[in-house]
Amino acid sequence: MEKREVIIDMNKANGFAIVMLVVVGVVLAGLFRLIWGRWTDGEGLTGSGILLLLGLIVAIVVHELIHGLTWSLFAPRGLRSIKFGIMKKYLNPYCHCSDPLPRNGYLWGALMPGIVTGLIPAIVALAIGSFSLLVFSIIMISMASGDLMIALLALKEDPRCTIYDHPTEGGFYVNDQEEQ
Repeated sequence: MEKREVIIDMNKANGFAIVMLVVVGVVLAGLFRLIWGRWTDGEGLTGSGILLLLGLIVAIVVHELIHGLTWSLFAPRGLRSIKFGIMKKYLNPYCHCSDPLPRNGYLWGALMPGIVTGLIPAIVALAIGSFSLLVFSIIMISMASGDLMIALLALKEDPRCTIYDHPTEGGFYVNDQEEQ
């Protein structure tokens, strides 16, 4: 069974994260200002800075757990196929699924953490006027930018293909011949 490797350059992914931080930050802060007529919660981030930092640490763990839980729904062996760790070279936490996944299942697993920890909190922050929550969501969206890069590559693959998560790099193997 011949598999084709599709990976992203982690240095480019980290650079893309910085670009996403700036672009998403400007857009969402601008929306916040447009909706609420102010740039902060009133007291700024000083009172909530430590809480924000602790929340980000917890959210990083939750981000990886969401990858694992979502992929386990599509993996033949479920949670037994999920492994967590840190890519020491890049200081990036990761979740790896050792089972083959249908392309759309792989996409859901790649995108779900950015949706749950970034997009949904951003919508809530804009709805309730919480600038601290907005800052949190902007950071989490930025942290999911590598996942977005990988998902965009997977989206180019045949919807019937099988995707194998790459065990050591950001990316995957694809088997064009195997259909779900």
